[in-house]
Amino acid sequence: MSEVFQISQLSLVISGLATGISLLLGLPVGTVLALSRFPGRPFLLSLVNTGMGLPPVVVGLAVAISLWRSGPLGDLQLIYTPTAIVIAQVIIALPVVTGLTTAALQALDPRLRLQLYGLGASRMQMIFSLWREARLPLLAAMMAGFGSVISEVGASMMVGGNIRFRTRVLTTAIVLETNKGNFNTAIALGILLLIITFLVNLALTRIQQRGR
Repeated sequence: MSEVFQISQLSLVISGLATGISLLLGLPVGTVLALSRFPGRPFLLSLVNTGMGLPPVVVGLAVAISLWRSGPLGDLQLIYTPTAIVIAQVIIALPVVTGLTTAALQALDPRLRLQLYGLGASRMQMIFSLWREARLPLLAAMMAGFGSVISEVGASMMVGGNIRFRTRVLTTAIVLETNKGNFNTAIALGILLLIITFLVNLALTRIQQRGR
């Protein structure tokens, strides 16, 4: 039971941290893409939209090659650590958060910005006001980002190594138990993963709907 608790806790910490970093990066980048016009913007939007469907195993391969001992970041010795999993999950969740942020802000009435400027709002005040107006879809973007990483297995396995008491998370533990033929344990872990995901999304949904 203590091992299951440790695995569950590590899963929440890693996915929560990856989601938070993705939100800190994706919110401003998505805002710039939604509100600004500059050369190369369509190309960047295409990259973001492509990244929303990026296969996790491809991300895992790229991160593993970069962090491998002979790779460009090998001196950091991050391969097979929780930090490596966080890096991979940030790359997976960031396009999701960025793309949905861009879509949420573009869906707002463009006259709202003119009204805010007319009331004397600075650019930062205008941006914060737009975020407040779009808070419901922005929270949905956060939930989508969390969902994309808490259920991810390929990249976590490749860069974390599924090491007991170190980098084993719920998804990789389910794969391990399935490969060992322990289907009852795998099913129990799967149900636990679903319950944790549901509870996190329930809390975020309550915040989202209260914001209405």
